[in-house]
Amino acid sequence: MSESSQPEHLQPEHFQTLVVGAGPAGIAAATSAAEAGSRVGLLDDNPDLGGQIWRAQLGKPGPDVSHGGGAEHWRNRLLASSVTRLQGWSVFDHPEPQTLRAERHETAADFTYDQLILATGARERFLPFPGWTLPNVMGVGAIQAMVKGGLPVRGKRIVIAGSGPLLLAVAATLQSAGAIVVCIAEQASLASLAPFALSLITHPAKVLQGLRYKAATIDVPFHTSSWPLEARGTDCVTSVVLSLHGRTEEIRCDYLACAFHLVPNTELPALLGCRIEHGGVTQAVVIVDELQRTSAANIFCAGEPTGIGGLELSLLEGEIAGLTAAGQSDKARRLLPKRKSMSRFATRLAKAFTLRPELKTLPTDATIVCRCEDVTFGALRNHPSWRAAKLHTRCGMGPCQGRVCGAATSFLLGWNADSVRPPMFPALISSLASTEKATAPPSSD
Repeated sequence: MSESSQPEHLQPEHFQTLVVGAGPAGIAAATSAAEAGSRVGLLDDNPDLGGQIWRAQLGKPGPDVSHGGGAEHWRNRLLASSVTRLQGWSVFDHPEPQTLRAERHETAADFTYDQLILATGARERFLPFPGWTLPNVMGVGAIQAMVKGGLPVRGKRIVIAGSGPLLLAVAATLQSAGAIVVCIAEQASLASLAPFALSLITHPAKVLQGLRYKAATIDVPFHTSSWPLEARGTDCVTSVVLSLHGRTEEIRCDYLACAFHLVPNTELPALLGCRIEHGGVTQAVVIVDELQRTSAANIFCAGEPTGIGGLELSLLEGEIAGLTAAGQSDKARRLLPKRKSMSRFATRLAKAFTLRPELKTLPTDATIVCRCEDVTFGALRNHPSWRAAKLHTRCGMGPCQGRVCGAATSFLLGWNADSVRPPMFPALISSLASTEKATAPPSSD
């Protein structure tokens, strides 16, 4: 690399409270801490606020509010606060205690802190099946993000499959963009979903939200106990074979949007020494106390990394973490009863969308599981652990660092990652090799 292409290194900037993640939990945490008098930095790898759930739609002002209220309220509070917004920065290392190193373009920067709040959100869980690597087969959230970014889908036939409340929400988004949503295939059974739906009566806002989604997709067939068996096509997907209530049907489509609920992003908490436990469908979560404190000193965690619980719970946990980090734990405790109620909802959510064992039979020996390194299921299934598979096949050693195949093998084979090492994301070699303190950049204010 030439000298002119070396990444720029700036002087470190110190924050009393540093928040990683600018989705709902991170926005609530940063705003609450700043309003309590703390000097706050909000660090995120996206160019704008909101995360996936409040991602703005191209050509439309303000955040997307279709997935729940509060976006404008929290955004306005944040913008009116003293929070230093640091957008487009990807954290890839912590070179020393109370320091995070991040990169944006060709600039590396160190961010130091007294208190750290991790609000790293969640990602989609993908389960491999024959044909899932074909072009135009993508995640449910991914196609929503691409449509918001300008992907033209008017008149396109789209099948939505997998599991979780996001299926119906994305169907509504696609319908509004002019797509033809052919059907929704939800793997959970009606027997699992009915009690969950009835429990929503204690959450009127969620009932109204669900009714809006259903009204927007009233003409879309919704199949329970259904899932994809195979995506077919040559240059891109042209049809999908679904198991629909026990029968097999091939459906023509231009896109297949498929994801099996969400997986918490726990890699950064694990790298920082926070206690991680596996629960539910071998889902890793960060363990926190009632005030969102992790097992690591001066580190809090809020939102989906502590368990998939939805927007309202993420906002509450963010508030609690922000207030506590800023020294206002008494005020944070007043939110605990409401948080307890929302936590019960999260438990019911997890139970309703538990993945069924039949999904473990989807991949054949020839099905690719690790897309980065082209590792098939047949090459993996005889290994005893994640570590052994990595050593022999390079599974999980590509650019995504196991974020896709790790969650898949956790469900399919019961494996869990043994450790997390930097870099968290792909970074310039010069950034990794540098022994200098990188600098903090100007904010995006």
